[in-house]
Amino acid sequence: MPIAKDVKLGRDVRIFHPDLVNLYGCSVGDETKLGTFVEVQGGAHIGARCKVSSHSFICEGVTVEDEVFIGHGVMFTNDKYPRATTADGQPQGPADWTVEPTRVGKGASIGSNATILCGINIGAGAIVGAGAVVTKDVPAGAVVAGVPARILPPSKAEAVIAGVRRTA
Repeated sequence: MPIAKDVKLGRDVRIFHPDLVNLYGCSVGDETKLGTFVEVQGGAHIGARCKVSSHSFICEGVTVEDEVFIGHGVMFTNDKYPRATTADGQPQGPADWTVEPTRVGKGASIGSNATILCGINIGAGAIVGAGAVVTKDVPAGAVVAGVPARILPPSKAEAVIAGVRRTA
């Protein structure tokens, strides 16, 4: 079953194609919309009135505050040093790595195909451009784009803002 019994769904959550999402051990706030092929892992939290577009991955340790837009194919990470095995060649288990928490502030927008590395804070109202790779904190209200993501001056930020508005 794609939506596990331990998922906490708020009031009026809308899940497009519930048989094509994977939710377990997470919480989703009131009036949030989740697109097709979204995965939200245990320990992740999505706030109220968010929109998570199709093919996005929100892993353990991620907190998305209220009114956040997440575009198509956005990927979060939660391990700074991902490995399949330990030093002695054994498969890694839960004790062999540390979840690095990530927070997305209220009203932030993340463009399609962005990758958010772990341990990052994206400030309230910030905008992450499509395809960006976020490697460090994004201040509240800032507009970032690129690989790695960098804060854009106001003259260039307008083009990113216009692109986010078209996909929202």
